[in-house]
Amino acid sequence: MERHEGPPRGKFIACVATAVLIGTAVAGYGIARYDERPPWGTDIAYEGGYLQAVRIRQADVDGKRTRALLAGECAAMERWGMGGDRAVHDPRAWVEGCLDGAAGRTSKNQGFVR
Repeated sequence: MERHEGPPRGKFIACVATAVLIGTAVAGYGIARYDERPPWGTDIAYEGGYLQAVRIRQADVDGKRTRALLAGECAAMERWGMGGDRAVHDPRAWVEGCLDGAAGRTSKNQGFVR
C-alpha cells in the first residue's frame, strides 16, 4: 500500500468547512444588504424606462404620443404601475430613462465610459 501525498484528512475537511462557512457568510451579507433589489437595480430601472419609451417612439407615426411622454406621461406611467418590475428598483431612474428614450437621446448605459 502506498501513501498519498497531500494534506491530512482532518486539515482538508477543516479547510473545506471554513471555505463553506465564509461563502455562506458572504452570501448572507449580500442577501441582507440588497434583499430583493440587485446592486445594479438603478441600471435595470433606467434601461426599462428607456426601452419602453423607444418602443413607443418607434410606433408613434404622428408624434403625439412622443410629445405626451415628454410632457409628463413618463412619470404618470410609472405612477400607474406601467413600468413593471423594473421600475420598482428605482422609479426615478425609470422615469429618467423614459424621458431619454422619448427624446431620442442615447442611453446613459451604452458605451465603455458612462
